[in-house]
Amino acid sequence: MSYWQGKTAIVTGAASGIGKGLALELAKRQAKVVATDIEWDALREVVKACGNQAEAMKLDVCDAQAVKACCEEVARRHGRLDFMFNNAGISIYGEAQEIPLESWDRIIDINIRGVVHGIHAAYPIMLKQRTGHIINTASLAGLGPLPLFIPYSMTKHAIVGLSRSLRMEAELYGVRVSALCPSAIETPLLDRTGYADLPKMGWRPNVRRYLGKLGAPVYPIDRFILEALTAIEENQDIIVLPQRSRLALKLGLFLPALVTKLTRDALAVERADRSQ
Repeated sequence: MSYWQGKTAIVTGAASGIGKGLALELAKRQAKVVATDIEWDALREVVKACGNQAEAMKLDVCDAQAVKACCEEVARRHGRLDFMFNNAGISIYGEAQEIPLESWDRIIDINIRGVVHGIHAAYPIMLKQRTGHIINTASLAGLGPLPLFIPYSMTKHAIVGLSRSLRMEAELYGVRVSALCPSAIETPLLDRTGYADLPKMGWRPNVRRYLGKLGAPVYPIDRFILEALTAIEENQDIIVLPQRSRLALKLGLFLPALVTKLTRDALAVERADRSQ
């Protein structure tokens, strides 16, 4: 608890999933949590569950000026900004040729530009402090190919590259940068069928089955959060969780042909199910 106690953290996308889990656990560890999300009602419930250690702030990470204002306000009121969790994100699944351009644009805006906005706002504050930690939520899908998840995988590859490169620059100034790269974690993204303001898609894979065949059965979010915070304390660079995902990465390095075959087999199962 001593590592987090009294420190200030902003968590984007905190109304559900990994962001919600982070906010709850950070509050439990006596950090001062500023939980943000565009989903105001759900966010307020999360903050209520956090107790007096957290406050809610409605925030659209696509709005660069709003993100900047949020970070500056938090630093002004609390005297510092210790952690910036750039966690907000969406998922788009399906065959690439059937994904509307609007969906590509949306996932780029949130998953890439949203993180860039968070860094652009928080990093200057941390540079002045000569301390701080930026944690960007990427994915195991950002470390290898994942057909049927192409827009998502593309954005998470970008976040891994951004995080690893910035980490080398930032360490000179006492600022840490890490990328969270979970495999399938029990969050609402796994069962999301679409977004009301985006064009409907005719087909999506059975996400849980597909990821399971790829060797990534769904992992409990509470265990993931505890392991992720431990890795952040240790200032790990690319945080791949759970442990079996690290083994899968090593398998891909030493036996790439096998991993390619497993991926193609899982893809074939989904396509066969669609054709029935």
